[in-house]
Amino acid sequence: MAGGITESGEPYSPFVGLVYMFNLIVGTGALTMPKAFASAGWVVSIALITFLGCMSYMTTTFVIEAMAAANAQLRWKRREQEEVDDSDSTEYSDDDVMGRGRSEPETKPILSVRKYQRSGGHVDHFDIVERVEMGQMASMFFNKVGVNMFYICIIVYLYGDLAIYAAAVPISLMEVACGNHSCSAGSVKYNDTDPCWGSVSRKDAYRVFLSIFTVMLGPFTFFNAQKTKYLQILTSVMRWIAFTMMIILALIRIGKGTGEGHPPAASLAGVPNLFGVCVYSFMCQHSLPSLVTPISNKKHVGKLVLADYILILGFYVLLSFTAIFCFDSSLLHDMYTLNFTDNCHVLNIPFLRYFLGLFPVFTISTNFPIIAVTLRNNWKTLFYRDGGTYPWVVDRVVFPLITLVPPIVVAFCTHNLESLVGITGAYAGTGIQYIIPASLVFYSRRHLEPVVGRDAVNKHRSPFRHSFWVWFVWLWAAFCLMFVTANIILTDTKK
Repeated sequence: MAGGITESGEPYSPFVGLVYMFNLIVGTGALTMPKAFASAGWVVSIALITFLGCMSYMTTTFVIEAMAAANAQLRWKRREQEEVDDSDSTEYSDDDVMGRGRSEPETKPILSVRKYQRSGGHVDHFDIVERVEMGQMASMFFNKVGVNMFYICIIVYLYGDLAIYAAAVPISLMEVACGNHSCSAGSVKYNDTDPCWGSVSRKDAYRVFLSIFTVMLGPFTFFNAQKTKYLQILTSVMRWIAFTMMIILALIRIGKGTGEGHPPAASLAGVPNLFGVCVYSFMCQHSLPSLVTPISNKKHVGKLVLADYILILGFYVLLSFTAIFCFDSSLLHDMYTLNFTDNCHVLNIPFLRYFLGLFPVFTISTNFPIIAVTLRNNWKTLFYRDGGTYPWVVDRVVFPLITLVPPIVVAFCTHNLESLVGITGAYAGTGIQYIIPASLVFYSRRHLEPVVGRDAVNKHRSPFRHSFWVWFVWLWAAFCLMFVTANIILTDTKK
């Protein structure tokens, strides 16, 4: 995320790009959505998630337009540099030119020919062919303060991500190890103080599993981790098996008339947390450069993104609605998969119950080292100064420690996944999904207009091209931050 211009990656078809985007967006946040739906009410939930899906789609088109603008600016600067180099190459005496012409007549084309080749009308400056990450776009279009604010926002979001992952894996392990799998626990709500193994409470067992998780995956923060293609395929297959199973099993129970869910139509008390969960669940803007750039044919990339958002919105609604009408709202877990591990009325095959219970463990554990390394690199980029190098201790010890310790401490203090996802989405998510994309497209337009002129048309420009939409996103983001903060303050005051 902090990277600059890198290789665009191996090209793939628009359909593969659609699948990759779907897999990128649908992740851990989807598992916390059913409980958030039940808390806010089904009418309020469907209205809010539809609106937030539209807002996320709008800012996604902003990022794609900014990527095209960044590519155009890079080409323009490269062309200017070539023209300067060409001008320097003409500063020879007549004898030098004649001598050079006799010795290497075909190695140095005439200047006018080179200019003609570069300025031919067949090159669209707005083609997205170079992968320009958001950090590089921020450096191109923002001032120093804006760049620092961007990295701070990314870092806070990644800390939240790591805290969510660090809590989700031990919770799943605790529920599988301590939960009752005798097919009679569907209506049981456990407390942290309930026993797990003899005198060991469930909370203590959670911390034991968190310690093991930290010891096993924490060391990857001190090295480089790279997600392989085959690991990505494996986690994607497991994810879709799990999600499909949960939807079908819930539909079967509802179809038999044995569903226990009676969610309210509206409950405003659950709206702030639902907002954070929905923002987190639609997050993809920070990874768009890696996702969109390798698409071989980008002519219909806008329609591709729209189709993806419609599919994802439908999937979220289907998953959450089947959940809230299948299970009693008071018994829904923060991690939805856990509702299938102790209820044999829904799933009576032990192997599949354990598979769903441990599903987050496998998928999340593969992502934790990658996100940790990304956060570590963002810290390095934030404090980097041109020409400087970090001492070995700072580079190999200090940065990994400040990456790993805070999220683990947060996970030790709380395992309330719904709150962690809600806060991460509401604050850092608002910055990444709303404020940064709107700012990138606003300032990229201002930067590019003097360079290419008003007549130049960005073929990847957003359908929401009027400046009104940029201001609308900024105002919406400010309102969201104030609303969520006020709700937290009022909730704490009541306590």
